[in-house]
Amino acid sequence: MSDVTPLDEVGEFGLIRRIQDTVQLNQPSTILGIGDDAAILAPAAGQELVISTDLLVEGVHFDLTFCPLKHLGYKAVAVNVSDVAAMNALPTQIVVALSVPSRFSVEAVEELYEGIRLACEAYNVDLVGGDTTGSRSGLTIGITALGQVEAGKAVRRSGAGPNDLLCVTGDLGGAYLGLQVLEREKQAWQADPETQPELDKYPYVLQRQLRPEARMDVVHELRDLGMVPTSMIDISDGLASEVLHLCQASGTGARIFTENLPIANPTLEVAEEFNLDPIMCMLNGGEDYELLFTVPLSAHDKIKNHPDITIIGHMVAKSEGTNLITKAGQPIPLRVQGFNHF
Repeated sequence: MSDVTPLDEVGEFGLIRRIQDTVQLNQPSTILGIGDDAAILAPAAGQELVISTDLLVEGVHFDLTFCPLKHLGYKAVAVNVSDVAAMNALPTQIVVALSVPSRFSVEAVEELYEGIRLACEAYNVDLVGGDTTGSRSGLTIGITALGQVEAGKAVRRSGAGPNDLLCVTGDLGGAYLGLQVLEREKQAWQADPETQPELDKYPYVLQRQLRPEARMDVVHELRDLGMVPTSMIDISDGLASEVLHLCQASGTGARIFTENLPIANPTLEVAEEFNLDPIMCMLNGGEDYELLFTVPLSAHDKIKNHPDITIIGHMVAKSEGTNLITKAGQPIPLRVQGFNHF
């Protein structure tokens, strides 16, 4: 007897009930979750609600040849939580829309939702609803994340000013190099299906690609320091792209120093193996989901020794342009070469 259950055996509502049975609600602002026409939420007085939606499409954002469903579910939540974090808000609820091909079994969908559940647990968010439908092409996951922030404390892209320090969390380029490893091993497998993938020596970059983490930890730490960034964005399409977004929204330019860009040793080693310029990987790789933000120059002493925040440059007047400054002091105009959806 097969231990795989076809989706048409349980139907849409049976699948929803199975998912509902695994969901636990923890947020006080959640009044009603899965099971009705809509969820009911009650944000606290003096709070503002932020909402963000992301789509992950098979063949565009992920490849199921090398992306485990549990990791995919976790990542789908993390990338949405990252957008909430970039607003200086605390995530509270998500809704999930799933378009799933008939080739998937019930157990496969449940594995995907196990990753979603683990991410909800990690970020303390409630899964309160969504939609499920069939697909005649690939798997598509759409997640809407909701978050709350104290009134007036939401951080936009448009608040930076000249002389503000430009900061980034964590390190960059790892997700891009992880993708290069996975793509190489896929090609080797396609050429010879008997080939076993050689992944054991790449745990760091693979984790950065397959299961990134939203930097809610830094949002909490900034609050503990009594700091509200003047502008902020998460790094999904590459550092260069996000810096230009901040500059455009804030009406400024920027100076970024190559010697200050943070890269982890495992990422650097893989870049060398693939004969790729580490600076290019950090600027244009994307999917790091770190936070890029600005703070006033007066905040320098508060963050200069933070182990997970790097000051990579500063904002300048718009007339000075947005430039990458080499170790030799040469300015190079910043250009976008990251992921293009179309």
